[in-house]
Amino acid sequence: MLFVDANNRLSGETAFEFRNACKSYVKDNIATPVLKDVSLKAKAGEFIALVGPSGSGKSTLLNLLAGLLKATSGDVIFQGQPVRNVNTHVGYVTQRDNLVPWRTVEANLALPLEIRKVSRSETETRVRAAIQQVGLTGFGKHYPAELSGGMRKRVTLARALIYGANTLLMDEPFGALDAQLKLVIEDELMQLWHQEHPTILYVTHDLTEAITLADRVVVFSSRPAQILAIENIDIPRPRDLNATRFLPYFRDVHEKLWVLLKTNLSDTIENRHG
Repeated sequence: MLFVDANNRLSGETAFEFRNACKSYVKDNIATPVLKDVSLKAKAGEFIALVGPSGSGKSTLLNLLAGLLKATSGDVIFQGQPVRNVNTHVGYVTQRDNLVPWRTVEANLALPLEIRKVSRSETETRVRAAIQQVGLTGFGKHYPAELSGGMRKRVTLARALIYGANTLLMDEPFGALDAQLKLVIEDELMQLWHQEHPTILYVTHDLTEAITLADRVVVFSSRPAQILAIENIDIPRPRDLNATRFLPYFRDVHEKLWVLLKTNLSDTIENRHG
């Protein structure tokens, strides 16, 4: 298989864990808390979506797991080991695709393998498989400027996974796409997830997107972010992402979480101006 061993699907193993994780940024000797006592555990192969107000620390949580930031206190555990340096065992997909403009699709996909000094023959094999996996057969010699927005997202997703990462961090990856294309790319992500089952930690401001995609939705408060609720999404898989949004269960969960988000945001605004 190209990405993750299917035998590891939801095996019960812990993929990662945050234990009372706190993060503050310090400027001019003044500490600004962003995350406060966040505890969250994910099973291997689980899809977890994070929702909350803008600036509530969702991206910060991803950066802690990626090893790009260090927790002020608490623990960040990945596959049983504390994260102390850059975590090269995760794939990271941001809203910007960050493709190298002077490299073709093939060359962009090969880049993380070149960095890891994977042999040329193995790199070529993985690149061919990745291109086929994300539906870009025939576009390997194209440059990013010659691709549509959706195709660039496919390349970015394949590049994040091609070196074998079994955990994928996604920070509003489809936020810039129009509604129709976003639904198509979300469906393709689901197909990849069903085939390979990487563990996914997914940041979004779109509550509808969170519920349709995830096994669990984690609702964050305003800064300093704390977990307000963790909702198990009891919608059978595989899911028709469009039809799912019209289910009575979906409407009930959406209303429940929206009220929680709205109430927290209203309280925060009132406290700031009270």
